[in-house]
Amino acid sequence: MDREKFLYFSFLLLLLFSVTARSSSLDGAINGGFEKGVLDLQKLPWKREQKVNCIFQKPRVEKGATSLQMHQRDYCSNKVTDWDKTLHTRLTLDVIRVKSLQSRFKSSILSGETQTLNPLSSDSQIPLTSGARLQTLNYIVTVAIGGRNLTLVVDTGSDLTWVQCRPCRLCYAQQDPLFDPSSSPSYRPLPCNSTACSALQFDTGNTAACRNRNSSSCTYAASYGDGSYSRGELGFETLNLGNNVIDDFIFGCGRDNKGLFGGTSGLMGLSRSELSIVYQTSSVFGQVFSYCLPSIDAGGTGSLTMGTGDFSSFRNVSPISYTRMIHLPEISGFYFLNVTGISVGGVKLDVPRFGSKRDMCIIDSGTVISRLSPMIYRALKTEFEKQFSGFPTAPGYSILNTCFNLSGFQDVKVPTIRFHFEGDAELTVDAEGSFYFAKSDGSQICLAFASLADEDEIGIIGNYQQKNRRVVYDLKESRLGFAEEPCSF
Repeated sequence: MDREKFLYFSFLLLLLFSVTARSSSLDGAINGGFEKGVLDLQKLPWKREQKVNCIFQKPRVEKGATSLQMHQRDYCSNKVTDWDKTLHTRLTLDVIRVKSLQSRFKSSILSGETQTLNPLSSDSQIPLTSGARLQTLNYIVTVAIGGRNLTLVVDTGSDLTWVQCRPCRLCYAQQDPLFDPSSSPSYRPLPCNSTACSALQFDTGNTAACRNRNSSSCTYAASYGDGSYSRGELGFETLNLGNNVIDDFIFGCGRDNKGLFGGTSGLMGLSRSELSIVYQTSSVFGQVFSYCLPSIDAGGTGSLTMGTGDFSSFRNVSPISYTRMIHLPEISGFYFLNVTGISVGGVKLDVPRFGSKRDMCIIDSGTVISRLSPMIYRALKTEFEKQFSGFPTAPGYSILNTCFNLSGFQDVKVPTIRFHFEGDAELTVDAEGSFYFAKSDGSQICLAFASLADEDEIGIIGNYQQKNRRVVYDLKESRLGFAEEPCSF
């Protein structure tokens, strides 16, 4: 009898082990043993139509850091959104921006021009570069210039902060009233015969604007390679960021402006140049800023934080990992990083060129879709398709050629894509940032990465892959950091 009980319980244990093993095996077969995140398809903006109150909250000041509420540029649009058209237009304009960037990189490197080739003293150099395509810059904040709240597009690839000014010879439509320098007691034009203006004119090559040395103002002309531009004069004004007041802030007062700027008042330049808002506020914020870009969820909010304080202003859920910024004198305004690898679902791509000088990239708030060299993109595409097999495919869309039909799914598990940088820093792409939603019914959802035209072009980490991440730009220590953070304000 005891022997029969022993055999019976042994059989039960064996059966339980067999079922457990089968369950584990089935789960491994479904997930492939790969690292994955969940993409909730019900969070798409067209799935959650809602009216958003277009009012920016007041800046948040916390122990030496000031945070501004950030939205996508379409946030304050009163128009009924045609999502299919909006998404297609955004990609088309992104292509133009990237072409403009690559053209500038190539011409700067080939010519060997640097922004230090100025005969004037180094402390008077105020470089102004053309930045990049404006029409695809998707994130906006509100700041106070001369006591007026103005909504500006945020761009890490541009130097100059400028706003449209009254009187305006040619201005696009904007939601805020035009800035009127004549009604501001704190506004002063930057004199044409000043040392700062002379340095500016030299760097831009716009010497004709100051032929009359007795002119009362220093003019500027910022063109963006596609017909978009801003022209006007430089001036001094008071800039308010939270409780911080920055006197004699140099900005552009645009009298002649053209481009699809989404109804904003102008542009905030956050590049590495001395004219950018980062350097002009360095005495207050120590040459440090960061942002957390909101998701595509309707009404999603993020933040642009100037300074760090004791890091209490951040809401990151993982430690900040840093990598060093690479300084290229020929293209000194951009943020270059060394990419040492990319992994998909925990599998590192086997690409020989990783870690070489050829794999420097820039990180850019204005480019939408990340661009990879053809060799790296092919490896990414192959590994992603392998791990995401089983889902119905869809035709390619514009520059995106790895697409799926997910119209019948509530949510899907997406292989986690991770950038690896010098110094063991990592940028883990949010599941939402892995796909570009080409069709509003979910029938055409594409891997949100694109190939560059050739191997010699410079890679770009776009804003689509930066969503729900805290990205820290520490110019003082010449480093850039990443951390996971569900963006909100």
